[in-house]
Amino acid sequence: MDHRQRLWATRLLILAAVGLLIAIYYSPIWWVSLTAPNYPKEAFPDGVRIHFHMNGVFNGCKPVKKAEIVEEEPLDCVHEMDTINHYVGMYPIAAGGVVEKAFSQFLMTLLGIMLLGFVCTRPRIRVALMGAGFAVLAVWMAMAWYGENGIRYENKGYLEALVHALSLDLEKESETAVPEAGSAIIERLKQSLAESGMQVEEQKAPSDIKTKEDMIEFLRASFEADQARKPAAERQPWIGSVRQVMSWHYEKTLGRYFNEPERIRPMVRKMTLAGEVVFWGVIVAMLVMLWGARRSRGLLYWILVLVPMALPVFFVIEYAGWLWWYGHNLNEMGAFTVKPFMPTVFGDGKVAQFTTHSYPHYGFGLMLLMSALLLVAAVLQRKTLSESS
Repeated sequence: MDHRQRLWATRLLILAAVGLLIAIYYSPIWWVSLTAPNYPKEAFPDGVRIHFHMNGVFNGCKPVKKAEIVEEEPLDCVHEMDTINHYVGMYPIAAGGVVEKAFSQFLMTLLGIMLLGFVCTRPRIRVALMGAGFAVLAVWMAMAWYGENGIRYENKGYLEALVHALSLDLEKESETAVPEAGSAIIERLKQSLAESGMQVEEQKAPSDIKTKEDMIEFLRASFEADQARKPAAERQPWIGSVRQVMSWHYEKTLGRYFNEPERIRPMVRKMTLAGEVVFWGVIVAMLVMLWGARRSRGLLYWILVLVPMALPVFFVIEYAGWLWWYGHNLNEMGAFTVKPFMPTVFGDGKVAQFTTHSYPHYGFGLMLLMSALLLVAAVLQRKTLSESS
């Protein structure tokens, strides 16, 4: 393979890797399933199954269609697993990877820009390309994280996961809610307005929410309703930034089963601080990489391909780390007391009468394929640069 062929082969491999990055983001990366005698295989062929994506955790159960069992909609296995887990004091699934999910689209975009910069052999073009890409990413990220109604810059999948988790929180609240005088007044006001001929618009139920705009409106209405229940001194106006929505949603999720404000508030502050660290860490990282892009050699240049290549490793470390957090931060309010434990990362495990299955999904296979393509591209690029020097 001559110099020109090697150059084009590297470019094609990098473009294929960028395409895989996009596919990875919208694919399930890992799946977990719980099986037990009280979940017979006839009704639960895959057990209680959930799928981990880059931007959230989603239902992995499918409708059962057999002669004796016909389901129009699949069982909500995220809810089912949350219900099972909370008996031993585990926090809801939505409480994990909060910052990572909020920044996932920005981090994946960052990896894509890094790869495009890596494939450029001319430093000036590389700096210009990466500078433009990083500038757009920084503005996009800032508008989302800090900006008014910045949540609209998030992807639909992320919002869908937020709405789903929040609907479970509201369902839990409705089970234990005590009618308040304010609620009665509101109901009488609605009735009076309806009798006078004015149309009263009701908030959509979670099952009716389909569009991104509906999801944002549901989050806003839920936020404002939640603030109305707080003392006046603690209420916040709706800003709609990812920072605000993420922190508030995290607080609601933690309190779904174990409503302990004195414990939850410090956890929320830490998570919000973690979000700030990630935001400014990405900004600093982009500046450092832009400075290093002036040369086609050295560690800062090779980081452009090594970091995306290590994505499968980063995911497994992240996944295992959050499993450890779940198993070692059990709330004492759980119905059963168990010793801290490490949930199964890969393979099959046993907890009480439940068997846990934890395995990669096809999205993780795409990650491995991308890493293999990048490894070949890196070898070719190294040879190309050595010939040019």
